[in-house]
Amino acid sequence: MRRRLIWAAQWYLGCYADQYKQCWALKKMKLQYIGDSKDSFKWDYHDYLAQELRYPFLNIALMMTPDDKSNDGKSYPSLFQARSEIIEFCEHLREKRSIEVVRRLPEKTGSNYTVEFHNGSAFITNQNRSQYFSGLSANTKQLLFLDPDNGFEPEKSYSEKHVLYSDIASLLWQMSDDSVISVFQHFRRKSFVEDFARIKQRLYSGYATAIYWHSLMFVAIGKSQKVIAQVSEANKKYSRTHPVKVIA
Repeated sequence: MRRRLIWAAQWYLGCYADQYKQCWALKKMKLQYIGDSKDSFKWDYHDYLAQELRYPFLNIALMMTPDDKSNDGKSYPSLFQARSEIIEFCEHLREKRSIEVVRRLPEKTGSNYTVEFHNGSAFITNQNRSQYFSGLSANTKQLLFLDPDNGFEPEKSYSEKHVLYSDIASLLWQMSDDSVISVFQHFRRKSFVEDFARIKQRLYSGYATAIYWHSLMFVAIGKSQKVIAQVSEANKKYSRTHPVKVIA
């Protein structure tokens, strides 16, 4: 009996320790961006695109890094002219400061896709990239959104804040032919038209199109030229009611 009590106590303490580690990791995550104007564009657009493509899953790779204590992420969600329900959603995100709230995005907009988190809230490092970007299913079509701090790797060096072109190649190899990858790209001292042209040159394979607003661009990549053409048309439709520009 005594051994059982000791074992139960050890098991309980072990579970508590695991939960404590998870909570501590969440507190250290870079959540200063959550619910800002870029988030307003981000969630309004990706909710729209998932619906337009009629995909069952919006799979999000958060690519979390530790909070850098900067002042980024202070802009109000209403700076981007999103739908009213998205503005409310982002304000709720700012209040709760929890990534789990994102799971309720389709519920908020009345959509019928499911939000998933690829690798949950795990941190990405340059050492765990292969593992981090593994485990995708080729059995279903999905919109996979990569949300790095900065965007694609620059010309000379990279960090955990970037998506590598080799990462994109690995993901495309794993995914179905009609799936789409969308990548967050922050402005980097060149026009988005010029930047997108260089991104396309550096891709190992696939087709691409892009949409941008202010200092933020989303680059859509896929194995199918037909599917990317559909994304491009969806982007043009979105641009008719939102202050964005499309790069075909």
